[in-house]
Amino acid sequence: MTALPIGPDTGEADAVEVVRAWVDEHVPVAWREAAARGGSAAIREVRSRAAYEAWYPTFGASGLVAATWPVAYGGLDLSRSVARAVEAVLAPYNLGRLNPLGLNLAAPALFAHGTEEQRLRFLPPIVRNEERWCQLFSEPGAGSDLASLATKAEWVGDEWVVTGQKVWTTWAHVSDFGVLLARTEPSAPKRKGITYFLVDLRQPGVEVRPLRHIGGEIDFNEVFLDGARVPDSQRVGEVGDGWRVANATLSGERQMVSGSGSGGVDRIGGAGAERLVRLAGEHGATPTQRQAIVEAWSEERIRAWTNERVRAGIRAGRSPGPESSIGKVHQGELNQRIQLLATDLLGAGATAWPAPGDGSWSDTLPYEVKGMLRSRANTIEGGTTEVNKNIVGERVLGLPREPDPWHDAAWSEVPR
Repeated sequence: MTALPIGPDTGEADAVEVVRAWVDEHVPVAWREAAARGGSAAIREVRSRAAYEAWYPTFGASGLVAATWPVAYGGLDLSRSVARAVEAVLAPYNLGRLNPLGLNLAAPALFAHGTEEQRLRFLPPIVRNEERWCQLFSEPGAGSDLASLATKAEWVGDEWVVTGQKVWTTWAHVSDFGVLLARTEPSAPKRKGITYFLVDLRQPGVEVRPLRHIGGEIDFNEVFLDGARVPDSQRVGEVGDGWRVANATLSGERQMVSGSGSGGVDRIGGAGAERLVRLAGEHGATPTQRQAIVEAWSEERIRAWTNERVRAGIRAGRSPGPESSIGKVHQGELNQRIQLLATDLLGAGATAWPAPGDGSWSDTLPYEVKGMLRSRANTIEGGTTEVNKNIVGERVLGLPREPDPWHDAAWSEVPR
């Protein structure tokens, strides 16, 4: 299948007609019937994750996954308004984008700082979910203070050789490539001696060790790099300019986890306020709980509108900036409140459930409990709430930076 016959000169009405015809031809009948019958919840009953992954190449080939991207990169080069109209046609069928870290973390850096050769090589497989991506940034000694990272990349012969350790690497165990920050100039100040690379994880010298989280599942990993090789063609930006390149990825990550309307992962940990309304109808709710539900629903709508303003800038060709931190700060705390309220509405069912003897206890957890447990990471992942508040204060509100006596010192001289 080739991309749909629509492009930058296609009017909104014509594009909608073409996409509706594509849906009728390519979206399985059972999924469409479930969407009409009961929305996303009904779709999940008839569509397994495996079935969606098997069908996804059809979606990727259509150009609809990233419709505003140029055709050469896997998109359709649609205008912002036409892309919105097209997305409205797709919305009822819950066609979530796979490979979100490729789409939201790797792609912004490639668009802002990559070469044309890099974009042509890496973006189309990201769209088609043929090469999955993760982010190799955080380290055991460099989390909130990411710029103090110690993983090193040395120029040996005609390539870079990388040695170090990364941690909390989401989905590294199922990824093919990772965006990597490594130190190339220890004698430079910590933010000026870092370089940004695209590293192949399916090579000798890369070991991925999964970390099981509190809900019993595996999202995060440790990654050990021991002599991993990276050709210079997979360096993004100039040597020593990786911190500037990384800001495109970090802003994309904050936008991705900013919740409703963000255009990335809509929510990490449980469902949204709409589910609270359904739970209240099923289990009942006290006046205090009803008030909390209304507050959560209202805040979720406000956040969606705020995120849409950021997305409008992205569609206009601007990388997500510090304003994405606003949504990130709000989303983390709000989602935790929503998930706690969901478990509260369940009552005793949230604290007592059957536990099998085969060690698969996490499979028996109620959906709301799993969401509540997973949401505890919301105020940490994508940059801690405290770090993002600093970004908002300094780069949005214009407040003075915190004093740093080591700001201009060589990284090799900074205490760690």
